[in-house]
Amino acid sequence: MSNPTVRVLYIDDEENNLQAFKASFRRQYEIYTAISAAEGLMIMQNIDIHVVLADQKMPNTTGVEFFKSIVETHPDPIRILLTGYTDIEALADAINHGDIYRYITKPWNDLELHNSIKNAYDAYKAKIDLRNKISELEKTNDELNRFIYSISHELRAPLVSVIGIINLVKMEGLYDSSGEYWGLIETCSNKLDYYIQKTLQYYKNAKEVSDQTEIDFNALVAELVELHSYSDKDTSFNLKINQDVKFVGDAYRIEVIMSNLISNAIKYQKTSEPNKTVNIEIDVDAHNAHININDNGMGILKEHLEKIFMQFFKSKMHHGSGLGLFIVKEALNKINGTINVNSNIEDGTTFKITIPNAK
Repeated sequence: MSNPTVRVLYIDDEENNLQAFKASFRRQYEIYTAISAAEGLMIMQNIDIHVVLADQKMPNTTGVEFFKSIVETHPDPIRILLTGYTDIEALADAINHGDIYRYITKPWNDLELHNSIKNAYDAYKAKIDLRNKISELEKTNDELNRFIYSISHELRAPLVSVIGIINLVKMEGLYDSSGEYWGLIETCSNKLDYYIQKTLQYYKNAKEVSDQTEIDFNALVAELVELHSYSDKDTSFNLKINQDVKFVGDAYRIEVIMSNLISNAIKYQKTSEPNKTVNIEIDVDAHNAHININDNGMGILKEHLEKIFMQFFKSKMHHGSGLGLFIVKEALNKINGTINVNSNIEDGTTFKITIPNAK
């Protein structure tokens, strides 16, 4: 496989230096030379240069000034400064502005200069490769956004229609007219809707930038309890919320956290339990919101406690997507919150959460 063609431009106001450079490196590189900064700029406007070298001490424009002038118009070529004297201030200025990759003293050593050009070209390739990777990632991200939009609108819309039809069948007293078929359709539809909503939660939690707003936990919890208790009228809620100070936080993520935990507390109740209960205690101070959510449900096996926040983890005792508690943990990580869990199969489960007050 042949070596890639490396296009090198050398700008110097001394013709002898240009001839010496071309004679030394014409076999390794595609060499272009210019007697002035203006001539060098014309070459760069017409040819895709990979590495550009410039002498520091030139009339009208120094090498550093030339490099600064092409930063925006020609950002890709890697710059090497050649200098026959040590101007520490000029070199420091060039390096601090990111205008040069390396500087070489004159008269140069052919091996040192060759290695510098080779390394500069490697840096050029890395820069272009990185830009291409970023472009690919942006394209992939755009496709993912369209896919999520499709899930949330194109896929969920007909599903909501199916669920609406099932509710109409119930209202007309025809739910049991076809044996178990309507029940099976309802179960599958609700399960699919649940998975879609969890997928959207996961995506939005990963993408959303934290938006700090004032939060009223009394209103938030009341809304979530009303929303989720619809699925199980037998579960009673005991609420104890103490909020005397202003609390500021990420409203979306806090709602996702509370919603998942309240939903689980209802979902994993024991079918044989006559007094299904969920206790929610919230104490808000100037620094944190301390949240306890306790249920007397089926509990979590001790050997599973360390795994429940893993993505797609599902125990045999619990049904679900395996995403709910993973989303809770990820959301808490985004807002610097913490979560602890105590559980056993006799007494149920308690989640203890601490969320910093961004006020």
